[in-house]
Formats: sequence, C-alpha cells, structure tokens
Amino acid sequence: MLAISFLSAELAFAAVWLLVRISVWKKQNSIDWKREAVLLMMYLNLAVIIRFVFFPRDLVDGRVQPLIFEAAAVFPFRINLIPLVHLFDYDRIRDIIWNVVGNMVMFIPSGIVLPIIYRQLNSFWKVVAAGAVISLCTEILQLPFPSRASDIDDLILNTLGVAVGYGIYAACKRLKR
Repeated sequence: MLAISFLSAELAFAAVWLLVRISVWKKQNSIDWKREAVLLMMYLNLAVIIRFVFFPRDLVDGRVQPLIFEAAAVFPFRINLIPLVHLFDYDRIRDIIWNVVGNMVMFIPSGIVLPIIYRQLNSFWKVVAAGAVISLCTEILQLPFPSRASDIDDLILNTLGVAVGYGIYAACKRLKR
C-alpha cells in the first residue's frame, strides 16, 4: 500500500510544471511574463482539479486525507459508463449539489484560459473538445486508485463546465470589442 499525501502530489505537480517552464524559457532564451501569468492561472486550475478529483473532499482533523494506491485492490476498475445512473446516489441533497455544481465549477476556468493560451483553440467546439480531453485524462488517471471512480457523469459535467467557461470568455471578448 502506498499513501500519497496531497502535499506531495501538489509538490510533484509543481516540480514538473517548473521543469517544463524552465526548459521552455531556456529554449526561447526569454520569458513572456504576460503568457506566464496566464499559464499560472491554468496551473492553479489544474492544482484545484488535482485536489478535488484525486483526494477525498471531506477533511479529517482539518487535513486532506491521502490518496491510497493498493496494487491488490486496483482490479476491477471502478467505472461507470452509463450516464445519469449514479448522478444522484447520495444521501443528502447537499452532496448531490456539491457533485453536480462542483464538477462543473472546477472546469470553468479551463474554458476561459485555454483559448487565451492557445490561439488554435479559437472556437467553442475546439475548446470544449480540449476540455473534454483534460477531463477524460483525469478520469483515466483515477483508475489505479480503488477509492476513486471514473464516471461518465463527471466527464459530462466537467465538459459542461468548460463550455460555460468558454461562454464567459466569449462574452468578455465581445464586451471588449
């Protein structure tokens, strides 16, 4: 059994992010601070996604509980491929709202930031597709962790969040003109 703490996961993510950014700076022999500020927003969005997708939402004694990897318990994978079957499988209405709204809200920044970072993502469908890929990756990365489940509802809600984010981006862009 391997217990991965939230802090160690975020530090590993930060280290990889910094190594990539440093290699880009060295390759370009310069730093575009405006672009780095936007990339930092994406980094923060991904850090929040890591927190809420991989680590239990509820704190114990004020602490985020670790992500547990146990090789013997990996199979069978916990996957739901049928939409809306488990969306409302919670005891309290508050947990249903947290699940539905939380899955959308955590991906709204992606819909705003992705078209700013990548000029090729210049349409609603391209941004939504990119967001769906990010969401799909998070669902796939959950597979080896028995305490996590990959769910088509999460993919749908995350992608809806990206779509809402792109709507906010497009509205701001129109207002700017």
